Amino acid sequence: MPSSDRPADAQPTAARPLWTPTGAHGGGSGQDWASRSREERAETGGDAAAHRDRDAVRRRSGTAWSWVRETAIILVSALVLSLVVKTFLVQAFFIPSQSMRETLVENDRILVSKLTPGPFDLQRGDVVVFKDPGGWLTPEIQQPRGPVAQAVNDGLTFIGLLPQDAGEHLVKRVIGLPGDRVACAGPGEPVTVNGVAIDESYVAPGSQPSEKEFEVVVPPNSLWVMGDNRQHSADSRYNQGRAGGGSVPVANVVGVAFVTVWPVDRFTMLRNPSATFADVPDAG
Repeated sequence: MPSSDRPADAQPTAARPLWTPTGAHGGGSGQDWASRSREERAETGGDAAAHRDRDAVRRRSGTAWSWVRETAIILVSALVLSLVVKTFLVQAFFIPSQSMRETLVENDRILVSKLTPGPFDLQRGDVVVFKDPGGWLTPEIQQPRGPVAQAVNDGLTFIGLLPQDAGEHLVKRVIGLPGDRVACAGPGEPVTVNGVAIDESYVAPGSQPSEKEFEVVVPPNSLWVMGDNRQHSADSRYNQGRAGGGSVPVANVVGVAFVTVWPVDRFTMLRNPSATFADVPDAG
């Protein structure tokens, strides 16, 4: 065998790796590299956690703002819808007196359709809410409210969430339309419309059709109205000395009552007693 020139105590040259981790050479140890790697991973993990926390905060903020925005949209939409309904379709009122007993009693809450008069025509027998033509109502002393309570009450009434008070409105039944001749000969006699006696089933029990004698021709664009509780109703009969001769201008009519909604046990549809006026001819 050929002899070797290498000294007997020489060690084989170790093969150098093609790649060494940072710090594995140039005097660094594997332990230092591992330590630095852990630190870098910890820093990277901390950055990721901080990023996740910031994202969570942004998501919470965005969710809260979305909830506020959606709630505001819903509330504004509801208020606008309520105002539109009150202005053009339906309005709530309450009954403060006994003049319409037993059809309506004190503190009843009613809904009034504002489509009549308008798209629909007024009919004899309709229960109407109308603005005081002037002097029909005795001024009432209002209980004072604080400025905040008054503002809230006025605002809710304006948009229709509270019933309109009766400070300037009345509720009566239409007996005569424009041009009708309405009359009564006095106690014990029926009311007649265009010469036809009417059987008024809605008049309060024990009431007479009219204890007061009268005969009128309803002026153009006006109505003759009477309360169902005839002996306790300051209606057209008792306002003949005022402007209009006791008749109510159609322009003053807010609408026709169609349902009693409160109290719950008083819930009733207010239907027109069309049979009462079925035989009454149109005004000549």
